[in-house]
Amino acid sequence: MNKQEAKERIEKLRRYIDDMRYRYHVLNEPGVTDADYDSLMAELVKLEEEHPEFADPDSPSQKIGGAPAKEFKSARHEVPMLSLNDAFNEEDLLIWCQRISRLVNSGAIEKSGFYAEMKMDGLAISLIYENGRLARGLTRGDGRVGEEITRNLKTVRSIPLALREESKYYKDALRRRVIVRGEVYLPTASFLALNEERRKKGEPLFANPRNVAAGSLRQLDPKITASRNLNFMAYGLIVAPGGQSPRIESGAGFAGTVSILTHEEEHTIARDLGFPVNSYNKFCPDLETVIKLWHEWEKKRPKLPYQIDGMVVNINDKKLFERLGVVGKSPRGAIALKWPAEEVTTVIEDIQVQVGRTGSLTPVAHLRPVVVAGSTVSRATLHNADEIERKDIRIGDTVVIRKAGDVIPEVVKSIKELRTGREKKFKMPRECPVCGGPVVRREGEVAFRCANMSCFAIEKLKIEHFVSKAAFDIDGLGPKIIDRLIDEGLIRDAADLFELKAGDIEPLERFAEKSAQNLIEAIVAARAIDLDRFIYALGIPMVGAETAADLAKQFGTLEKFREARGEELDRIYGIGRKVADSVSAWLKSEKNQAFINRLLKRGVKVRPYHSPISADKLSGQTFVVTGVLPSLTRDEAHKKIIQYGGNVVSAVSKNTDYVIVGEEPGSKLDKARQLGIKTISEKEFLAMIK
Repeated sequence: MNKQEAKERIEKLRRYIDDMRYRYHVLNEPGVTDADYDSLMAELVKLEEEHPEFADPDSPSQKIGGAPAKEFKSARHEVPMLSLNDAFNEEDLLIWCQRISRLVNSGAIEKSGFYAEMKMDGLAISLIYENGRLARGLTRGDGRVGEEITRNLKTVRSIPLALREESKYYKDALRRRVIVRGEVYLPTASFLALNEERRKKGEPLFANPRNVAAGSLRQLDPKITASRNLNFMAYGLIVAPGGQSPRIESGAGFAGTVSILTHEEEHTIARDLGFPVNSYNKFCPDLETVIKLWHEWEKKRPKLPYQIDGMVVNINDKKLFERLGVVGKSPRGAIALKWPAEEVTTVIEDIQVQVGRTGSLTPVAHLRPVVVAGSTVSRATLHNADEIERKDIRIGDTVVIRKAGDVIPEVVKSIKELRTGREKKFKMPRECPVCGGPVVRREGEVAFRCANMSCFAIEKLKIEHFVSKAAFDIDGLGPKIIDRLIDEGLIRDAADLFELKAGDIEPLERFAEKSAQNLIEAIVAARAIDLDRFIYALGIPMVGAETAADLAKQFGTLEKFREARGEELDRIYGIGRKVADSVSAWLKSEKNQAFINRLLKRGVKVRPYHSPISADKLSGQTFVVTGVLPSLTRDEAHKKIIQYGGNVVSAVSKNTDYVIVGEEPGSKLDKARQLGIKTISEKEFLAMIK
């Protein structure tokens, strides 16, 4: 900004900050948070330092005193690394506890108690020990598939290369596969020292310790990882007999020594085996103790030698935890209790529209770079046009931005008192900013969409999704390469990839003969794919990896899936009406079916869903599960039905063959009796598949 603009900004900031000070200290009417105040004050101080000619003794500021690897290979987790739902206040925590209390017998939660642990702000990893030695280390990835970074993890001093032989669990551990879950993080002192070193060299400073930890673990040269002084903290332990895939089950543990009955014991055993665990983690007999601990650490956390962003609250009893099961990608028996989000102020320099994979247009605020929650950010979501109008946000506004439980910050509000009159209102474009096609807004929808379904941006993002690790996983086919292939007219959609030849792409910039051949070989190798990954790759709206897996289990083959329609989809357990309608509409489209035909014609082979059990004892039979079963969780019962060839649906109808009934059954039992559907117990069900 020029000198005149700086003068105007300084004067407005002084008036506004002084007004805030007055309201806060005199009228006891704080209009903004302390974080907002600090952010605006910091901006004022900076401007006054840059323009000393505008100094004023009455300004509010005067009140202040190995060898590099070639690549990382993807690897599937034997036990998924689940994510946690968030709670941001005491009310959220109480609602969570009330919700899970309704799913188990009365008093079970009280008897179990809770285990509260510090939520480290780092990168989640999984360490696999076989015969007592570190065999593999994986990043979390999408929870199902991560990257193998074993060589880099071995450079982290606090990660043991072998289990501690002095441990009383060591001998039994040798006969089992031990998986340790935990967080790699960068201590605050190391982060500050690293940035000081970069400052002296004139290099850009790192934004926050978490980013450094994540980036360090993904360095192809492990020597760089070793130089970063990373640390590790364990938070979970899974054991299984050697040579077998682990199972999460109550009582799983070390034969002859102890069974792991509580989450607290997981930490005790992990520590004895040689893993660092957080000494501040604590068993809490009730929620009152959890909340007290949460408030204590909100005050004390700045003194810790590392960053934490909340507490993880777990149901301590493992049997109860497992019985509560999983919803989506999150366990019901644990929740992340976060501290209030950090807020700062900055200026919106522009608002630009981003075109998503389904054609939806999302306004994104381009910000004057600012540090929030430890990260430098220059973008923030504005959600949609209605939200912009409701909050009266304009280009040029000074705004409050907040980072809460998500990487992407959001714009909370504009500070209208700091407007200069030069701010501009934003309007959604009538034409797609990428392809020039018409922009429409369907009745009843909030989102604006590009009506051109062949839009470059839509197709590009669909292709990026199609080749991603959780889908076809085509190595070397990144966004820039996809851009060039579309620009040159070599591909229109993902099906065209399977007709490419090395000679087609060798003339392109960045491609030599060998790199072109490597890409073609990667595409050819990806032609054979499992059904669940294929369904996910199709990019059906509202169908993520978990839902794609559920659909694959239910239909078994691509042929049966392609024939699926409304009611049949709606009856699948875990798939709601909206998802069923979305899948049905996608499959009804002639264009989408033609796309699948083109894939198959060009050599794509879709492998049927493979059940770990090849029995078909329940083939053709449809089941509904209601109530709490004695030994199986509902998810486990569903898996067994599908494994033995049966079908699982969520609603009882005349097409239902059996209703498996547990304790406290719902209205489904009444419906079964009304329709004359046979009801059986868990014991009778298990006898059917014995």
